[in-house]
Amino acid sequence: MKSLLSLKKYFARYKTTIYLGFLFIFLSNITSVYVPLFIRDGIDELRRQISSPELIKYASLIVGVTFVSGVFRFLIRQTIIVTSRKIEFDLRNDFWSHLQKLSLRYYQNTKTGDIMAHATNDINAVRNFVGPAVMYSFDTFTLFVFTLALMFSIDVELTFLSLLPFPVLSIFVYYFGKKIHILFTKIQEHFSILTAKAQENLNGIRIIKAYVREESEINHFRKLSYEYFRKNINKIKVDALFHPVLFLTIGSSIIIIMWFGGMKVINGNLSLGELTAFVLYMGYLIWPAIAFGWITNLTQQAAASQKRLNSIFAIEPEIKDSNLTDYSINSLKGEIEFRNVSFRYRDNLPFVLKNINLKIPAGSTYAIIGHTGCGKTSFVNLLARFYDVTEGQILIDGYDIRTIPLKVLREEISFVQQETFLFSDTLKNNIAYGLNGITSEDEFNHRIEEAIRIAHLIPDIESFPKGIETIIGERGITLSGGQKQRTSIARAVAKGGKILILDDCLSAVDTNTEEIILSNLKKFMKGRTSIIISHRISTIKDADLIIVLDKGTIAEKGTHEELLALDGIYSRIYQKQLLEKELEEI
Repeated sequence: MKSLLSLKKYFARYKTTIYLGFLFIFLSNITSVYVPLFIRDGIDELRRQISSPELIKYASLIVGVTFVSGVFRFLIRQTIIVTSRKIEFDLRNDFWSHLQKLSLRYYQNTKTGDIMAHATNDINAVRNFVGPAVMYSFDTFTLFVFTLALMFSIDVELTFLSLLPFPVLSIFVYYFGKKIHILFTKIQEHFSILTAKAQENLNGIRIIKAYVREESEINHFRKLSYEYFRKNINKIKVDALFHPVLFLTIGSSIIIIMWFGGMKVINGNLSLGELTAFVLYMGYLIWPAIAFGWITNLTQQAAASQKRLNSIFAIEPEIKDSNLTDYSINSLKGEIEFRNVSFRYRDNLPFVLKNINLKIPAGSTYAIIGHTGCGKTSFVNLLARFYDVTEGQILIDGYDIRTIPLKVLREEISFVQQETFLFSDTLKNNIAYGLNGITSEDEFNHRIEEAIRIAHLIPDIESFPKGIETIIGERGITLSGGQKQRTSIARAVAKGGKILILDDCLSAVDTNTEEIILSNLKKFMKGRTSIIISHRISTIKDADLIIVLDKGTIAEKGTHEELLALDGIYSRIYQKQLLEKELEEI
């Protein structure tokens, strides 16, 4: 139950509505408990030859009280249940907002399917506690108290006798509650595994089909699905035993009432109407007893789910603004400096960058080249503060990067990443993704048109059925690799910013298209600090300075001509690419 204490802030947010709902519960129950009293009086009056007007009076009282109780019952759902949906909405948004703040390292170590399970099943389980469980807890408590008070007013001895089975019931509830909590935790954990497998298979459907692994994946999913089924069956077995125990307890109470109450009626110590009211009140206690079990079930499920959610909320974002952040910084010019920078992804892994010292003047174009795994992408990831340096310092405009507000830093960086990602939306919305805060429609359209021209997308867009409004499918599945890369370039160009990073983003386009895009980018890059990563020398040869990384260190640096003259790594890469080009032309 401790895990559910984290919901206090949500209850506090809607406390007025919740208290109003509790008031309606109180009014609904205090009116409904009078029905058995009217029936008692009616039955006792029947024995004294009741007249039709009196019979109509009792019938009207029963109908009227039931109607009033029903109105309050409607208002209960309009307050507490509606509030539970609002809390679910807030919790889901807070969870999503927290996920957006978590660092890339978290997503590298956590399966997407696991996160999806938290966002769906776990939050839904918590909502069932916030709404039905809370509502019926107060409902059953007040109904139990009112009913018990009226039972005592009728016959104290018979009331005590009818309550004899209830201590046994509390023992069963405690035992079954613990069992349900354990079983539901296991169900939710396995649901995460099942969701992760489904998500992985859907993302990798092309590989599955290409390697003819459909049957294998079906069998694997069937095993996981059967295990999920088996865990649910285990919980259902506990539920199946739980409810009969509740009914047996209540049933034994009714037997006691009928036996001892019947003897009292025979002896004249209790009227038939009072015995009837007593049995009806015992019927009123059946619902609290059943609801008590149901509430216990919902509460244990919610506790298990909230514990899983709390474990994520407890994760502090690794990359965030801190007490070092200087909020007076609201724009950047683009001068970049690496001072003795070393970086590794985890403490037990080797350094991917070692002792990097480099100064990039604002408005210049620097290029990075090197063999696979030499640290090129890690270099630019540090600039965008996807990770923090392990050792050393990165400065932009003389400010330590950790003192620059994250929002300012990333708004000033246009990043075309090596791994292209497009949203399942129109081509236009994908290109306009980074255009925040532009209210002028003319400026908005101009930015998009200019971005399309620079990325050389106009011929492709003209061939699409709906032009720029064409839906490109999940992850841009309807586009070729080159079209995806050019769309990503257009998105970065449209965004603007003082720093442009191109991480091997022309690898899927042919050399002619590459030349056109690079030519178009020259004007855009003027006044911007640009960092270009590429395996192709043709892409970077015109840069102001070229950095050659080797095993995480700067092995060579200079202009294209200077590096060729060194006859080192760069020269060997250049000679190899010239040979490959000659072989292609044969």
